[in-house]
Amino acid sequence: MRTCVRVWLAAALTAGMPLAVHAQHFPPPIDEPAPAAQPAPPEQPPAKAPKKKKTARPAPAEAPPPVVNLPVDPDGMPPPTEAPPAAPAHPKAAAPAHAVACSGPFAKNSSHIKLAQIFGVQNVTYTEVDGPKNSKLPATVLYPKDPKRHLEVLWNNPAGRADTSVVVITGQSTWTGPKGLRLGLPIAALEKLNGKPFPIAGFDQDNAGQALDWQGGALEKVPGGCKLGLSVAPDAKASAEAKGAAAGKSLMSNDAVVRAVNPKVAEIIIGY
Repeated sequence: MRTCVRVWLAAALTAGMPLAVHAQHFPPPIDEPAPAAQPAPPEQPPAKAPKKKKTARPAPAEAPPPVVNLPVDPDGMPPPTEAPPAAPAHPKAAAPAHAVACSGPFAKNSSHIKLAQIFGVQNVTYTEVDGPKNSKLPATVLYPKDPKRHLEVLWNNPAGRADTSVVVITGQSTWTGPKGLRLGLPIAALEKLNGKPFPIAGFDQDNAGQALDWQGGALEKVPGGCKLGLSVAPDAKASAEAKGAAAGKSLMSNDAVVRAVNPKVAEIIIGY
């Protein structure tokens, strides 16, 4: 029994020896002190999200104007847009025309009162005008203060200032007579209006340059029943010799001596 115990002890010792040796050569690890706990960093407040910039909302696009199909010209361009018509202004009374006709204001049955009603009381006066041989005659005068619109009307009934006798265009007046007659018209143009030459009084006579007869020409008959009379005067630049040559009781309008003084219409008489 003791022998068995010894064997067992010897075996146990033999088996335990290496363990002891191993323990001597490989000492147990020394526990290293644990690292000191680092203080926790202070908690940062959560970062605020950056504010979003407010972007301006784009204005809603205007609706495009409706497309209108315009007619196209042959050159491919649309016609210009017409502006709406302007509102009509208040119509003004038409001013009477400055032309003498054998009707209307200057008809046979006219009067001073009628002329005042048509042309305005302020533009009509009754006064004296120059007559033949330095005489004075009573007459109604239109626009007495305006040489360009001056016009004289003589009456068969001077007391009643009625019943037209003659209408006289003279001086610097711009009134026109029947057939387009006007002061300053050259004698050649006057012949053309009449359609033929006509006789005039010589420039040395009392009735110097007066048309004596229209020879059946266009100026002999005027609508309205009145008659045309006129006189021509030599051009101011004509020489004394030329004027002296254009003498005599009667000369034809196309005579060389008449044309040499270049006469023009100086007075127009429209009478009944």
